[in-house]
Amino acid sequence: MTGYGRAVKSFKEKTITVEVRSLNSKFTDLRFKIPQNYREKEPIMRRMVTDSTQRGKIDVSVDVKSPSGEAEFALNKSLFKKYHDELSSLSNDIGMKDEGIMQAILRMPNVVAAADNELDEEEWNVLNATISEALEAFNGFRKTEGNAMEIDCTNRINTITTLLDQITPFESARVDRLKKKINKHMEEYVGKDNIDANRFEQEILYYLEKIDVTEEKVRLAQHCKYFIEELQGEKTLKGRKLSFISQEIGREINTLGSKANSSDIQHIVVQMKDELEKIKEQVANTV
Repeated sequence: MTGYGRAVKSFKEKTITVEVRSLNSKFTDLRFKIPQNYREKEPIMRRMVTDSTQRGKIDVSVDVKSPSGEAEFALNKSLFKKYHDELSSLSNDIGMKDEGIMQAILRMPNVVAAADNELDEEEWNVLNATISEALEAFNGFRKTEGNAMEIDCTNRINTITTLLDQITPFESARVDRLKKKINKHMEEYVGKDNIDANRFEQEILYYLEKIDVTEEKVRLAQHCKYFIEELQGEKTLKGRKLSFISQEIGREINTLGSKANSSDIQHIVVQMKDELEKIKEQVANTV
C-alpha cells in the first residue's frame, strides 16, 4: 500500500528531516538515502523501518541542513587534484581545451561528500525520535487509506450481493422461454402430432439442469460474506487472502453469465463484474 510520512527536528545548528515513502510490493524492498556520518546506525534504522512498515517498496530519506539551509559537505582535495592532473594532461595530449574540467571533476564520485563528522549519542537520540515520528505519520497515512479502501470494498461487495438478489425474479421467466423454444423447434422438425410428451419433459429437465444457477448463487453469496469477514478482521496483512477470495467471486460471476440464458441476468452479471474489477484494483494496492 502507498504511504507517506515526514518529520522535522532541530539539533543545535542542524535541521534533521526524515521522509518515508512507499509503493505497493509483495516483498520488503528498503532503500536508504542518508548522510555518510549516519551510516553506522543504518542497521538500527533499517530494523526500525522494517518492524513498523511490514512490507512494501520503501524509500527512507534523511536530510541534514544547517539553519541557513546549506547542507554540510567536505571536498576531497587530494582526489580533486589527482583528477585535475590526469584530465589536464589528457587534454594537452589530444589538443583539447580544458574548459569545464572544474565542473566535471566536481561531479566525479567521492570528490564532494557529506562531512564525515562523528555521530554523538545526543544527535542519535534526536535522529531516532525523528524517524519514529515520521514512521508514525507514515502508518497514520496508511491507516487512513486502508479505512477508505475498506469502506469502498464493503460497499461494492454489498452491491454485488444486492445484484445477486435481483437475479431471482428472472429465473422463472427463463424456464417459460426455454419450454416455448424447445416446443417450437420440435413442432418444426418433428411435427406437433408426433411430439412425445415424456421425451419433451426429459429434454426440458436436461436443459433446466444446464442453466440452473442455484449452486453458483449460494457459493457467490458465501464468498461475498467471507470477503467482508476477512476485510473487517483484525489481521493487518490481508491483501493476498482478499485477492484469492475476489478470484473465487469472479469465477462464480463468470459461471452465472455463461448459464444466464437471459439478457436481464446478463445485464446484472455485467454490473457485478464492473464492481468486482474495482474491488480488485483496491486489493492490488494491499497485496
